[in-house]
Amino acid sequence: MKKPSIQSILFLSIAFFLCSTNFQLRAQSVQLKLIETSDIHAALFPWDFINNRASSASLAQVYTYVQQERANKDQSVILLDNGDILQGQPLVYYSNFEKTESQHICARVMNYMNYDAATVGNHDIEAGHPVYDKIVKEFNFPWMAANAVDTKTNDPYFKPYTVFEREGVKIAILGLITPGIPMWLPEKIWAGIDFQDMILSADKWVKIINEREHPDVLIGLFHAGVNANYNGQTAGMNCNENAAQLVAEQVPGFDVVFVGHDHNSWNYTVKNSEGSEVLILGTQGSSRTVTEASIRLHKNHAKGRWEKEISGKVIQVKDFQADEAFLNAFKSDIEEVKTYVAKPIGRFTESIFARESIFGDSPFVDLIHRIQLDLTKADVSFAAPLSFNAEIKKGEVYVRDMFNLYKYENLLYTMKMSGQEIKDYLEFSYGQWFNQMKR
Repeated sequence: MKKPSIQSILFLSIAFFLCSTNFQLRAQSVQLKLIETSDIHAALFPWDFINNRASSASLAQVYTYVQQERANKDQSVILLDNGDILQGQPLVYYSNFEKTESQHICARVMNYMNYDAATVGNHDIEAGHPVYDKIVKEFNFPWMAANAVDTKTNDPYFKPYTVFEREGVKIAILGLITPGIPMWLPEKIWAGIDFQDMILSADKWVKIINEREHPDVLIGLFHAGVNANYNGQTAGMNCNENAAQLVAEQVPGFDVVFVGHDHNSWNYTVKNSEGSEVLILGTQGSSRTVTEASIRLHKNHAKGRWEKEISGKVIQVKDFQADEAFLNAFKSDIEEVKTYVAKPIGRFTESIFARESIFGDSPFVDLIHRIQLDLTKADVSFAAPLSFNAEIKKGEVYVRDMFNLYKYENLLYTMKMSGQEIKDYLEFSYGQWFNQMKR
């Protein structure tokens, strides 16, 4: 039998190596997991500072889940937040308006958790320029809103998008904020910012991202809901408050769109204008759920692109224990705010309940009226309870009780109105509260 020549052995070895390498290249795959929090509303720790009791969901528990996923070396994790973190509990009120000289508690917590990117929410803008202009510098990650445009420069006031590269895959994330803010807030709070239509902004920035970055995966991180017809709006109107799904459908290119603002858990797909599927994911508020997008990418060398398998999941945060190291890292902050909200500020001779205002006279709402009239010296006061079951009990009243009276830092306006305008407003308000069934 003839022995193979050295040249033949070398040829076979090279062929085997090339085939093996080619097989490895063809089999190349990457697993991404993108985790979204949204509408946290200051639920950073498992403690309700308003009602002075433990709570069932918080970022301390989210961190347990995130660390679990990061420990899986077979996937790359990207942690995202979708806005509205700066309001909702005395914890952030304290950082927003009381202890302003220190780094904001949200910045320290989110930096500790190693967030990769986030989008600004309307309640973050509501905290005012001094708060959001400061915290954007304190975050170790980009805080985005491509459609919030600086009126002086015509450039985005916040960063418009960010790009990550994981195992050879380029991921671009575009941030958008609901453009409804000028309808809700006085201009001094958002002075110098033009909140533009989400669809038009997305169309503009997707083209820019594709031209500059050539991403393999495009993610939308939109602080806006999915119901374009909410509160009498229409899909065709300019600056629709909840245009997240409209963007997914009308602006091709997105693989996943994370939504927020409406405090609903979403996990479904829509088809865009080119017939491709887009996964839409959204969370409940106050850290009750997080969502995750799993993206499996397989390299198709023949076509020169990544092929994707995408699925979504909603995670119940109450199913996880709070991370002990996380709690220990912020123990002094928790105790400091507990002390702050426990300061006595007065005494009530009777308990007051928001529920009574639905049926008649209400000492709960009367208190709000008296405060407003005293501050403004006006002749008439308009007010409404912001919670159906709010209660302030008889006895000592503490700082935390004021957050039961009004949970958010609502604004007080004084204006001149005619008798007819007052009557018309009362009729309008009544119509919003009570709707009669038609036969």
